[in-house]
Amino acid sequence: MSEKVPVLDIHDLSVEFRTRSGVVKALENVSFDVFKGEMVGIVGESGSGKSVSAMTAMGILDPAGKVTAGSITLGGLDVLTASEATMQEARGHEASMIFQSPRTALNPIRTVGKQIGDVLRRHGSANRSDVREKAIRALENVRIPDPARRLDAYPFELSGGMCQRVMIAMALSCQPELLIADEPTTGLDVTTQAAIMDLVKDLSAERNMATLLITHDLAMAADYCDRIVVMHAGHVVETASTETLFSAPRHPYTAKLMQATPRGSGSLDDIASIPGSLPDLRSQLAPCRFSGRCERHESVCDTAQLTLDQISVGHSVACRRPL
Repeated sequence: MSEKVPVLDIHDLSVEFRTRSGVVKALENVSFDVFKGEMVGIVGESGSGKSVSAMTAMGILDPAGKVTAGSITLGGLDVLTASEATMQEARGHEASMIFQSPRTALNPIRTVGKQIGDVLRRHGSANRSDVREKAIRALENVRIPDPARRLDAYPFELSGGMCQRVMIAMALSCQPELLIADEPTTGLDVTTQAAIMDLVKDLSAERNMATLLITHDLAMAADYCDRIVVMHAGHVVETASTETLFSAPRHPYTAKLMQATPRGSGSLDDIASIPGSLPDLRSQLAPCRFSGRCERHESVCDTAQLTLDQISVGHSVACRRPL
């Protein structure tokens, strides 16, 4: 039996940004993968490297950013050596991305139908005669009522949740193998958040599509993801199935994240903040970037570079003194 090949495979990826105040070591030796039909969540505080990982995988890293090590394979394509023309073709067919703040991502002076049509024509999924019909079908697929009328609406005429559905329709219009959802529920009320995530989950299952969910909301990741990757300050510190991670977290940072996450059955008194803050990524950094915030820190933590080691099947941790 042949081994399953991931749709997205990121291995030992390191990225830095050159700024006026110094070099920011945004990612260091980041590795994770996503397989067809599963949803993988990347969680961590703001600044942990979640979005940088995704944008590098899509080939849309900011010009100030530079990949210094590692590899990225997307549907068999070597992202880091591919030409921009090749990546433009891959974006849409191989992978699509939903950005946070859909009102910002959508063009305010073009109707949503024209914007969906742009995507369909760009990737050869429709010609002039059938582009409107396919755009209507794209809105139907994301369960927008009266899609023919909504097609002629401008983004400012739609609610935040409706705009996010339009973004999902655009992302899925070319049948990608991988969907990257970067904080897709930012700015939405709780009920709309659940509706959007239910939609993403259902569409992913219907299409047997690989999905990468980037979120700071650990509770959301627990509800929707099959596996979870925990990031802190540019490092992957733990990865496991959702069930394993929540039943037995091994990295101190993961445990702290869980303690800082509200629970439906608990009270506010049960929530504990994570001490300290993310380290300055422009400075000389310790092998473990969580060491300055960790209650379990000892001298052994400052010896050699950390590696993400498997401690059980499907469960890996980067820590010299795991829980």
